[in-house]
Amino acid sequence: MQNLSPATAFRRGVVQPVFCLKSGWSLVRDQYWLFVGMSAVAIILGSLVPFGILFGPMMCGIYIALFQRRRDLTVEFGALFKGFDFFGESIVATLIHYVPIVIIIIPFYIVLYGGLFLIMPRQGGEADPSTLFGFFAVLIVFGLIMMVLIVLLSVVFTFSYPLIIDRKMSGLDAVKLSAKGALANFWPLLGLLLLNGLIGFAGVLLCYVGIFLALPVTFAAIAAAYEQVFGLGDVQGPILPPPPPSFT
Repeated sequence: MQNLSPATAFRRGVVQPVFCLKSGWSLVRDQYWLFVGMSAVAIILGSLVPFGILFGPMMCGIYIALFQRRRDLTVEFGALFKGFDFFGESIVATLIHYVPIVIIIIPFYIVLYGGLFLIMPRQGGEADPSTLFGFFAVLIVFGLIMMVLIVLLSVVFTFSYPLIIDRKMSGLDAVKLSAKGALANFWPLLGLLLLNGLIGFAGVLLCYVGIFLALPVTFAAIAAAYEQVFGLGDVQGPILPPPPPSFT
């Protein structure tokens, strides 16, 4: 499949969640344990420094390795650290993702701790049951709104790192184009992210070790979805179904 032209082109309504997962497994299975190690190191190192400073470069490194594999190149562990070639742009993209999430979460915690303070019994008295019910009802509503907004942000941000490394875009431009491509494929892409989340949750149930076993497939599924939406140059034979016309 060839790169689309112009550089900002994308395809609408082409993401197929189950197909992406199957393609993701096909992509990593020949070097599966290498990708397990790379994914584990990426997540651990990316979590060590606040504000996602290392998370962006680590994710770029993962997608560099996945795109190398897609082009039938042998992947080496060092490919993970090539993500630092995009250090600045990946930080910009990460901050654009993280800052709105923090802004969304802060009101939830204000409601949580403020409400707990207000409903605390005074002078040995008991809390009013109706007040408790109202507090937890408000908390549930705020929690649901928070989750919906965070999921929406996650969908919009899905293709930012692949765009940075594949199309050499700035962090801001990558986020903008990712948002356009993601919204044009919103429901199937949301389905893919939910499937990835279920796979990750199943991994958590296996004493958290299983999540590292699942990460290569979930990352590769996103790479497959990226190829469906934006295309990928210099690949040997299509593994993805023919797309409909592109949009800009």
